Amino acid sequence: MKRAEKAQRILALLDELYPEPPIPLDHEDPFTLLVAVLLSAQTTDDRVNKVTPGLFAKANKPAAMAKLPEEVILAEIRSCGLAPGKARNIRKLSQILVCDHAGVVPAQMEALEALPGVGHKTASVVLIQAFGIPAFPVDTHIHRLAARWGLSDGRSVEKTERDLKALFAREAWTRLHLSMIYFGREHCPARGHDLTHCPICSWAASKKRIAEEARAGGGGPRSRMAVEGRRGTKKAGPRKPPTRKRS
Repeated sequence: MKRAEKAQRILALLDELYPEPPIPLDHEDPFTLLVAVLLSAQTTDDRVNKVTPGLFAKANKPAAMAKLPEEVILAEIRSCGLAPGKARNIRKLSQILVCDHAGVVPAQMEALEALPGVGHKTASVVLIQAFGIPAFPVDTHIHRLAARWGLSDGRSVEKTERDLKALFAREAWTRLHLSMIYFGREHCPARGHDLTHCPICSWAASKKRIAEEARAGGGGPRSRMAVEGRRGTKKAGPRKPPTRKRS
């Protein structure tokens, strides 16, 4: 199967599983989304959604956040990974937004990436989810899936992003970004995953990839048995993501 044909088949299946994939991070506006995405590095979305209500109760606008002492921000986000650095960056970027952007989150990639603690992926998420500007953020789930499915060689996150943008229409980027994240979490985890029983890997992954992951133990005993030619286990059925309030 050609890569372009495979991509369209994957898109159709993901659209069926997740027709309206919700944004996983709770937020009220571009600023609270920016802060939530920054907090999500090395931290689960569930954890971020537990700490942001307390933080945003103290400050949910750049001007108010810029005035909070760093230790107050840290106290609210301490359970997140890399919390000290994140607290420092949240305060600094808030100050920059007030001084250089009239207290408004910019809708330009270059301006976003210039903010403390904001990398390309974070900026891309803010662009698509806060402003509806086409982008294709690639996180660990998307990077892993693209490699498993043969949509990219997986050599780098940057290469994966370029490959996916070339394969899919711009209007599909936002929903595909979200649906791949949900699929990776629910059906295609990094470890202990049986590629031969995955709704997509079972036909999209190459035989070489399936065998390599089985030998490495990534697929567990069931995967190794399947590679040896044994059959009989049913494929995992699709599950819909939890419904969240959309902003």
